[in-house]
Amino acid sequence: MKVAVLTSHKTKAKNLAREIDSALEIVPVDQAEVIIAFGGDGFMLHTLHQLKDHKIPVYGINTGTIGFLLNSSESLKDLSQRISSAKKTTLFSLKAKVIDVLGQEYEVQAFNEISLFRSSAQTSKISIKVNNKPRLNSLIGDGLIIATPAGSTAYNLSAGGPILPLESGLIALTPICPFRPRRWKGALIPNSSEIKLEVQSPEQRPVKLTADQRLIHKVHTVEVSLDTSTPYTLLFDPHHYLEERILREQFLEH
Repeated sequence: MKVAVLTSHKTKAKNLAREIDSALEIVPVDQAEVIIAFGGDGFMLHTLHQLKDHKIPVYGINTGTIGFLLNSSESLKDLSQRISSAKKTTLFSLKAKVIDVLGQEYEVQAFNEISLFRSSAQTSKISIKVNNKPRLNSLIGDGLIIATPAGSTAYNLSAGGPILPLESGLIALTPICPFRPRRWKGALIPNSSEIKLEVQSPEQRPVKLTADQRLIHKVHTVEVSLDTSTPYTLLFDPHHYLEERILREQFLEH
């Protein structure tokens, strides 16, 4: 099997990469059948962003803390067999067109979530439209998270948002410390929806946006949808695949 090996800058990742199964042939990315990524969840997200022009499955090996999008670093001597028997999971990313207060336009992509945060002492004010229909005239608070199922167990869950099964076909809108409407807990919408967010008084109440590892300041409008044109394939050990992990998160005793 021809594989390309990518590692984070951490020493542990580089050391583990040296233990790779001798049955695997290491080649450049453009010649690989599978990419093996050594790192944490942040490095996996970075890898997926870098591979947008390559339709190559990625088998991640966790050398970080949580490793939700990766496999265990145990038994690397059997790595070729683990990859051969791995379960495929398809992910799609959110895509967004962002316009800042100066009229500058940005295109961003996120596998976990797109988040808007207030960046001053004042609360943010954000209006929400879904499929061009007004749904919330003014969300006042610290901001808003738009999360995919894969990202629903990350920051979205910490902010009180729901866990979404990978096959749910939904996107979560989760407020961050909402002040008004005080009892709004967020919304679940079909992943075919188009979401438009507008920051009200963006100069007086500045808002920044993060999309995975991308940061944009002084946001004015954001248009978000799911990009189904480019599927990304992750490989997981059968006993520890992503769909099962997300489902199991809903039954954990904390």
